[in-house]
Amino acid sequence: MQTHFTEEQLRDPRLKRANEILRSCVHCGFCTATCPTYQVLGDELDSPRGRIYLIKEMLESGRAADAKTVKHVDRCLSCLACMTTCPSGVHYMHLVDHARVHIEKTYRRPWRDRALRWVLAQVIPYPGRFRLALLGARMARPFVRLLPDARLRAMVAMAPKVVPPVSRNDDPQVFAATGLRRMRVALLTGCAQKALDTDINDATIRVLTRLGCEVVVAKGAGCCGALTHHMGKEEAAHGSAAANIRAWMAEKRAGGLDAIVINTSGCGTTVKDYGHMFRNTPLAAEAAEVAGLACDICELLTRLAPQAEAPEALRVAYHAACSLQHGQRVTGAPKALLAAAGFEVVEPADSHLCCGSAGTYNLLQPEISAELKRRKVATLEARAPQVIAAGNIGCMIQVGSGTAIPVVHTVELIDWATGGPKPPALARR
Repeated sequence: MQTHFTEEQLRDPRLKRANEILRSCVHCGFCTATCPTYQVLGDELDSPRGRIYLIKEMLESGRAADAKTVKHVDRCLSCLACMTTCPSGVHYMHLVDHARVHIEKTYRRPWRDRALRWVLAQVIPYPGRFRLALLGARMARPFVRLLPDARLRAMVAMAPKVVPPVSRNDDPQVFAATGLRRMRVALLTGCAQKALDTDINDATIRVLTRLGCEVVVAKGAGCCGALTHHMGKEEAAHGSAAANIRAWMAEKRAGGLDAIVINTSGCGTTVKDYGHMFRNTPLAAEAAEVAGLACDICELLTRLAPQAEAPEALRVAYHAACSLQHGQRVTGAPKALLAAAGFEVVEPADSHLCCGSAGTYNLLQPEISAELKRRKVATLEARAPQVIAAGNIGCMIQVGSGTAIPVVHTVELIDWATGGPKPPALARR
């Protein structure tokens, strides 16, 4: 793609990067075949290629974002299926992230949009606040039809029927390895996950210590910054990310770290990109080191090679989270681990398409999200599974709200197959 940025514009490292990405696009349109919003809406401007044109014109002209550009960029899930499909290697993620920052700085949204986004940024990254919000949403359920905004109704509907009690395993501490120590790893316990489903971190800690890992929950580590990052709130996102970098580097200097393990793939995609996020800052070297240590729980389990045996012969439908298959390119490891443990693993049709969760997307774009959920649940149920496994809490909540089939994290099944308890979702079944 031909671009016309001025020399002065290209002195800005972010615009220079945007220019590199734009120039790598050859307009082929392969991305339209795998873009979920284009599949649902059929609008060229709701495809990656269409959004690239809008972003190019906005950045090249140096103007403030307009309502049309904001509308179509907001509809992007950041599922990154386009990056998996693209034969030219267009790094769409960095481009759309930069566009969102530009929108946040130059566009004044309607007051309801501003208020909703402010609330999401001030609540979800903080487990205590989020837990209170979930309890409030449960109380509001009888009155949900009276709420004037579909997004507010979606927020109420998202709240689980039961908010789990706080797990003290999420507090800063060290869990000793069972037997001979093979590794020392830091665990990102996350933010929303600690309020929505405490079983995932508990299972992760059990299986890792059982396999010889000393597991550290670092003091000062918290939200990865993904939620605010994808809303264009750069300062808040970088603040969260910087706190994690400092916390993990302090642990590395104190006792060494062989890996930073992440069991929420949306977080993993962001942490692995810390090197890019901080490339022009004093934290550049440490950010790159943290990004290099980061790995998904299934990547680490593959290295540890657990001797697993499924307690029950279950048919497991594996849902590939977009942030794992497209963002991190981790595709085979989860399925291989489940199959090696003795589970029958099946995949839905169109497994590359998003379920519609995408961080806060199901709250900000509820209509599109609901259609994507309907399609995803239909393809999963078509495989007649006894349980659905996924590697991202957002996907688990999204898919679980549309089916009666139990939805568990992949690590819960591996924990069970290596001597841990039966996943609570299965036990309740």
